[in-house]
Amino acid sequence: MPNTSDKIKVGSVTLESPFALAPMAGMTDTAFRRLVKRRGGCGLVVTEMVSSEGLVRGIDRTLEYAEYTEEERPVSIQIFGGAPETMAEAARIVEGLGADIVDVNMGCPVSKIAKHQAGCSLMRTPEHAATVVAAMTEAVSIPVTVKMRAGWDDDHVNAPAVAGLMEQAGAAAVAVHGRTAKQSYSGRSDWGLIDDVARAVSIPVFGSGDCVAPEDAVARMRDTMVAGVLVGRGALRNPWIFEQAHRLRCGETAFSVPSEDRGRFLLTYIDMLLSEGRDEAQGFRHRAESNPKVGPKRRSAATRERWVINKLRALGSWYTKGFGCGSRLRIAINHAGSIDELRGIIRDHFQVEGSPPSMLGRQTQAVRHACPE
Repeated sequence: MPNTSDKIKVGSVTLESPFALAPMAGMTDTAFRRLVKRRGGCGLVVTEMVSSEGLVRGIDRTLEYAEYTEEERPVSIQIFGGAPETMAEAARIVEGLGADIVDVNMGCPVSKIAKHQAGCSLMRTPEHAATVVAAMTEAVSIPVTVKMRAGWDDDHVNAPAVAGLMEQAGAAAVAVHGRTAKQSYSGRSDWGLIDDVARAVSIPVFGSGDCVAPEDAVARMRDTMVAGVLVGRGALRNPWIFEQAHRLRCGETAFSVPSEDRGRFLLTYIDMLLSEGRDEAQGFRHRAESNPKVGPKRRSAATRERWVINKLRALGSWYTKGFGCGSRLRIAINHAGSIDELRGIIRDHFQVEGSPPSMLGRQTQAVRHACPE
């Protein structure tokens, strides 16, 4: 029977909602994850993928991807790699960082990852992948999970069999994106295959792919045997999707998000990114007793501002889809040359009242980019 419970057990960890935020490189940083959690309905967040080699070597920029805050819990840190010993040691570091779950990336189709026997290329050697997961489960006490795809290509769709091997190796749960590595994000996610995986194993299975509206996530829970749904690009467009899906599942009506609230989300995201940059010298990174001893990262004010602008451009390419004048707003964000101009564009487009002072200590004339009546 389809899962009708809101709670899911992943090993020793209880998730209060079956809807989870999928890991997306360059997008699901700690600021974005916190903002999603604050909007409710999200049972689990997963970090951007983290290099196992970088963790073991204590590379500062690698550790940056593993940082999180307490309000994100339960939080899973996703790592990638293909060497069992290195992945096991990286899992120990993740456990030392205090994460609730460590996740194995077996879904990344990008060639620079796959060519190193990591990401989705592990699905081409299922027995080796099982060795990696077994080494990790023996090394740590926290749950080890696996995120995979349907298979490598149309001739090698093996997710049900691979999921069975992962269960035998000790994985506490698996997540399946219903496209092959060769498909990348073309075509449609095969939820029939995802359902086959859920029926093939006894551990929880999360499905992923094409859930861009709350109704999509609820329908997948209703129509398949998955325990939960991972939402990726749908959350970039609509961070409220988890709470909306939760309410729909409870028989309530999905609420609409006021335009001003959408604008305030972006403004708060800017503030949080700037605050983290300012606090880096004090060691913003989440630390635990066994965390590798590294020096705090530092960015100059100019570098930090450019970094924040680039982050907003990346998010804006998704966030502006699906509503009136989104393309015009997207163009305006991409042409913004400063934080203050970016704030002005957002406040004006979303009709956000108030004009808080710039965190960089400058005031500039807001540029109007609102759509004509």
